[in-house]
Amino acid sequence: MSESPNIYLNDPDPLSVLLERMSLRAEVYVNGDFCGSWAVDTSGSRRIPFHLIGKGQAWLHFESETIVLNERDLVVFPRDHQHIISSSPIKPAKKLVNQPAKGAGETTNMVCGFFQFNHTLVNPLLDALPEFLHIPATSSSCNSRIMQLIDMMIVELQQRRTGCYTIVDQLANLVFIEILREQVEAGKLNNGMLVALFDNRIGKALNAIHQQPEYAWNLASLASKASMSRSNFADKFTKLVGLSPMKYLLKWRLIEARKLLICSDISIAEIAQLSGYETEAAFRKAFKQHQGEAPGAVRSAMVGH
Repeated sequence: MSESPNIYLNDPDPLSVLLERMSLRAEVYVNGDFCGSWAVDTSGSRRIPFHLIGKGQAWLHFESETIVLNERDLVVFPRDHQHIISSSPIKPAKKLVNQPAKGAGETTNMVCGFFQFNHTLVNPLLDALPEFLHIPATSSSCNSRIMQLIDMMIVELQQRRTGCYTIVDQLANLVFIEILREQVEAGKLNNGMLVALFDNRIGKALNAIHQQPEYAWNLASLASKASMSRSNFADKFTKLVGLSPMKYLLKWRLIEARKLLICSDISIAEIAQLSGYETEAAFRKAFKQHQGEAPGAVRSAMVGH
């Protein structure tokens, strides 16, 4: 039987724990001036693209919708939704997308980057978010802290001091976390992992799972963490997260196991124990059933790279 969970004197909050475990990072890869007639589409990377208008104006095109983007506007695509950003309010033909700019005209400065979680195939944080998030700089409801961070990013990119891109990437990280906060605190989401993490009771149970997936958790011990009865806890957890507590525990254990297979040289037998399995055989069976491939295949693929 596993030992009782440790008591943390400086216990981090549930969102911080999950972001750290999933290894959130941001990267800005374009800070460019676009002049004349141009159109870009950065979707398809299987990451979380974002675009910031540093100066000027652009238009964001979807299949049946067009949105104007003004100076200091930010747009984020949580699930890499297909999109085109261009110099014209008229949606450009596909053959003109990602081609060199043509002609002369107003200049638009655009900062492009992405957010990425390095250690998961699926991202429970993003499930309840909309296809895109438009944060207009002129909106009275816009989060002032987001705009402060955006302003700092623009200044850093303009000044181009030593270490500029490291600072900009860190600021972009903070912008993403502020966006996640704002989505929940403004009541824009009704359920999903984000809402569950912010819940005073369910968040404590999730924190326990994320911090110690190897512990022999059961419904009673997780409900105790949340200071709830087992039935009420199970109902609320399932409603918010979309999975029962024990199914989520299994899912998280196997996500963590995959990370260990890829990022460590710990034996599969040890990973089985760290994932809460009494035998390596039981772990191998569960992993293949839920991850679609055997643990050894995951490790061999990484060795091959």
